[in-house]
Order: sequence, then structure tokens, then C-alpha cells
Amino acid sequence: MVYTLGEAARATGKSKATLSKAIKSGRISAHKDETGTFHIDPSELHRVYPPTVSAEHKETPVNTIEKHDNDGIIRELQARLEAAHERLTDKESVISDLREDRDKWRHQATALLADHRPKGFLKRLFGQ
Repeated sequence: MVYTLGEAARATGKSKATLSKAIKSGRISAHKDETGTFHIDPSELHRVYPPTVSAEHKETPVNTIEKHDNDGIIRELQARLEAAHERLTDKESVISDLREDRDKWRHQATALLADHRPKGFLKRLFGQ
């Protein structure tokens, strides 16, 4: 048995976008068939994201009204946390790119400062 992206999202309580990004970044391995549908092995999925308890296995809540309020708040906070993690990952990528560019410019500046070739036309012409 394998999960589609939607089934995997229901099994873990994560959004399809989150799982899709995890697949693209290599955190979860999956393969895409000719129709573009992802096929995710359950053991691979749950290696990264633990399964959620299905509605059949949940105990009867003691205080249903408060539980619904808390569930909504928890879902909202989880969504905010996932969004913050995604922004952090994007920023870390930008920082890495900027550091790489800085190092290239630093190397080029150092090479230019160390350039001891003759500077004038006559020096170049006569090799002095």
C-alpha cells in the first residue's frame, strides 16, 4: 500500500504543500507516475512525520466545546509554525547564496590586489 499526496496529508495531519516541499527537498522519498501523482511509501512518510490518531481510535472528549476551541487554536498555531519554518528555510537559503557571492567577490578583490603585472604601455611593450 502506498499513499497519494492527499492520503499522506490526512495520515499525518500536514498540508499537501508541506509534504510536497518535503519531497522536493529530499526529506521524504516518493515517485511520481506518468499522471503526475505522487506515490509515497507509508514507512518513508512516517519516518519524518508521525501518523495522527484516526477519529475511530480517539476517546470521547470530556469537554467537547473547549476541545473544539483548543483544536482550532492548535491548528492555527501549527499552520503559523509551519509557515515560519518555511520562511526560515528560505532565509537560510538566501543567506547561503549571499555568503557564496561575498566569498567570490572577496577572492576577486584579493586577486586584483595581488596582480603585479607591469601597468604602463612601454613596460608591457618592453617587458620591464
